Amino acid sequence: MSEHPPGKAPTAHADVAAPRWERYIAVGDSFSEGLWDPYPTSTPDDVQRGWADRLAEALSARREAAGLEPLEYANLAIRGRLLRPIVAEQVPVALAAEPDLVSLVGGGNDILRPGVDVDDISQALEDAVVTIRATGADVLLGAGFKAGGALSFTRGRVGVYNANIWSIARKHRAYVLDLWSLRSLADLRLWADDRLHLTSEGHRRVMNAALEALDLAPDDAAYDEPLAPPPPAPFVEKAKADAEWAREYVVPWVKRRITHTSSGDGRAPKWPQPIRWPADGRAGDDAPSA
Repeated sequence: MSEHPPGKAPTAHADVAAPRWERYIAVGDSFSEGLWDPYPTSTPDDVQRGWADRLAEALSARREAAGLEPLEYANLAIRGRLLRPIVAEQVPVALAAEPDLVSLVGGGNDILRPGVDVDDISQALEDAVVTIRATGADVLLGAGFKAGGALSFTRGRVGVYNANIWSIARKHRAYVLDLWSLRSLADLRLWADDRLHLTSEGHRRVMNAALEALDLAPDDAAYDEPLAPPPPAPFVEKAKADAEWAREYVVPWVKRRITHTSSGDGRAPKWPQPIRWPADGRAGDDAPSA
């Protein structure tokens, strides 16, 4: 891999080693589907972009800069999916396409549920990694976020799950996207209004972390630098925002749990077949936000 001075991002893909992967498939839930990161020419209700699409763009651009064929890419992730359905429904479809890189990031929806057995879902994850690695494909896993605020109750569960993920990765030689260590994600401005999904800037930063997880230089070496300090928010405004968040997002989430429904019910994968990427000119401005 090309070397760059500390703190300096590569200024062009031409001086970055070409990724060896030819076909990348993302499986998972809303995080890999890309909520809420619309393409520049789309609306939030259209197909979302997200870190996995962005990663595919970066890998493909580096391949083309080296004179190689563009990366082929598919994204089977669907919002709301629990880990076992991801493994049962998406992984076999992914492997049928014979990828050489699979990102398998899930378990967050399980961890939000009170009765989750973290070791049980960890075993399901390991079984899937074993299946994927048996084909010769590389695997990119994702260690969970260090949640704050109303989701702080998940920290213990996520910590155990992450420990299992690192053990699985070491045992089966998988890569790990370490979301727990991303300091910049402590800033709520990188999170969408629902406080569960990232903004476009958050997805851009995660994409750069994914490049480093794959032992590649990031497009932006400063991706984990903090944003400029925000102005202090009056207590009344913060309380009002918290109440609105609970009404708009927490209540519907609880209703779905009670009725055993999912935000992903009836949805199909956004990119079900591997295609040369980016498709139909889909690409966007990756300029960092202040």
